[in-house]
Amino acid sequence: MDNRDYNRAENAVNEAKWTVNEYADRAKDYIRESRRNNQEPTMEGWYERAKANVSEAWEDTKDAVSNAWENTKDFADDAWDNTKDAAHDASNATRDAAEDVKTEWKKSTN
Repeated sequence: MDNRDYNRAENAVNEAKWTVNEYADRAKDYIRESRRNNQEPTMEGWYERAKANVSEAWEDTKDAVSNAWENTKDFADDAWDNTKDAAHDASNATRDAAEDVKTEWKKSTN
């Protein structure tokens, strides 16, 4: 399995991690945007924006983790099926070889 799904989850988390300075910059952006739109910036509005960012990152993380789970499960299922097929093939080959030995034994003892 490749690491793309794990990397997507990690990237989603990294995008959601805002440093203190980033929070301050984003808060300033929210205040400026609110004023440009003739709206009163509020703490609740700012919380909603931050909450939306975290929610989006959480959804992205869940999607990436879900994809990783499915890929891992599919990989495990395929590996199990391949193992069963290989065991079946080995069993058949062993049975055929035993029959060949038995036939050769009968030829040599007659």
